[in-house]
Amino acid sequence: QVQLVESGGGLVQAGGSLRLSCAASGRTFSSYATGWYRQAPGKQRELVAAITSGGSTNYADSVKGRFTISRDNAKNTVYLQMNSLKPEDTAVYYCAADLIQHGSSWYPDFASWGQGTQVTVSS
Repeated sequence: QVQLVESGGGLVQAGGSLRLSCAASGRTFSSYATGWYRQAPGKQRELVAAITSGGSTNYADSVKGRFTISRDNAKNTVYLQMNSLKPEDTAVYYCAADLIQHGSSWYPDFASWGQGTQVTVSS
């Protein structure tokens, strides 16, 4: 397992941008498919974006064209650039490493998780 620490959350107005970072310890991080999940109050956790070790990406329909996931393996860090934020993007965002991919589905059964970072978008 790896240790993950998220940062970059905060309060932003609708239409604004934030960049989340997920810093990992462990030399095997670069080999893990990694994703960003979010959970809003009263709602189920959902996968927002994922990236394979090779850099292939996948996005939830609700964020396509607005969010970009990327990774810097030299820095053991995965990023989530969030643009054109909407109030409905308000949630706690979590980083998860070592996802299992089957086609277009991703499973966090054996994933390591960060502590989460709050993103609040005001209208």
